[in-house]
Amino acid sequence: MAVIPVILSGGSGTRLWPLSHRDRPKQFLRFGSTHTLFQETALRCRAGLFDPRPVVVGAADHRFLLAEDLREIGIAADILLEPVARNSCAAIAAGCLRALARDRDAMVLALPADHRIPDSEAFAAAVASALADAEAGALVTFGVAPDRPSSAYGYVLAGEPLMAAARVKTFVEKPSAETAARHVADGYLWNSGKFLFRADAFMAELSALAPDVAGAVSRAVGAARAETDFLWLDGEAFARSPSIAVDYAVMERTERAAVLPVDYGWTDIGSWDAVAGVLDTDSAGNAVVGEAVILDGRNNLVHSEGTVAALIGVDDMVVVATPEGLLVAPKARAEEVRLLASHLAGDEGTGRTPTGQKTGR
Repeated sequence: MAVIPVILSGGSGTRLWPLSHRDRPKQFLRFGSTHTLFQETALRCRAGLFDPRPVVVGAADHRFLLAEDLREIGIAADILLEPVARNSCAAIAAGCLRALARDRDAMVLALPADHRIPDSEAFAAAVASALADAEAGALVTFGVAPDRPSSAYGYVLAGEPLMAAARVKTFVEKPSAETAARHVADGYLWNSGKFLFRADAFMAELSALAPDVAGAVSRAVGAARAETDFLWLDGEAFARSPSIAVDYAVMERTERAAVLPVDYGWTDIGSWDAVAGVLDTDSAGNAVVGEAVILDGRNNLVHSEGTVAALIGVDDMVVVATPEGLLVAPKARAEEVRLLASHLAGDEGTGRTPTGQKTGR
């Protein structure tokens, strides 16, 4: 049985502002690679156990980015377009329904478009090893051993062994920093955000646990409109779906959740600090993209477009200059960029700080 990849590409990418933004979020960017993160994800799913035609679920505004990225790497896909963002649960449901339309026994691997996994062979082997549990009805997530406490990820505690995976004893979505530290000490795994299951098993759980999502998405797919390379989900129906992550809607509540521990070099490029971890550095630990001069500085990340960035005597900083804007922040606070980007989008460029104080521009 071939596994149908369902690639989730609806993210807005605000955590990597100003390089990543709503018009070109991070999945369409290259980070030390010849391919975008979206292209890397699609290419990763070309091993023999995968169906050669993935299902891609993405924002309608990004349809041409999706089509062009796929054309460049020679992959044909079913591209489902979301008229509005409704989070991962609705996107996965739409992908599952499309997969079921192609194969009533469809096995689905739902995965984000913006993760970095350098070892594609180990990735494919992990999926293959989880197949038996998924065929038996488990909803399998892939757990990564944490190398530090982080409140940016969900945590999973393995329980009773299954065939290759284990039942999920506890599933916790993005805890506080203090709780995350306890989870790491107690042997929890990071939830890597990828799920393997029979499409019908997932839809059955969704119908039982989140019927509003299941109903709205089913109507949106049923009334979808085909146009050239795209399948447009019905806007009125899809908008009625609650906006909720699959972790909250299903995985934390289902009795079918299972986890397979994996080790294939996974990185969620979800912050500038994470970007620094995948780029080459100089002898002082500085990672530079573009033109920069750094005097007496260590462990900085600099991305500069169209100008020379100059740093003197600073360590552990993120400096990003693009036509979209300028970011200066300590690496330790890189996860707060998402809040800043949301503020800027809502404030319509009034030149105010998040406290409401004038910046003077």
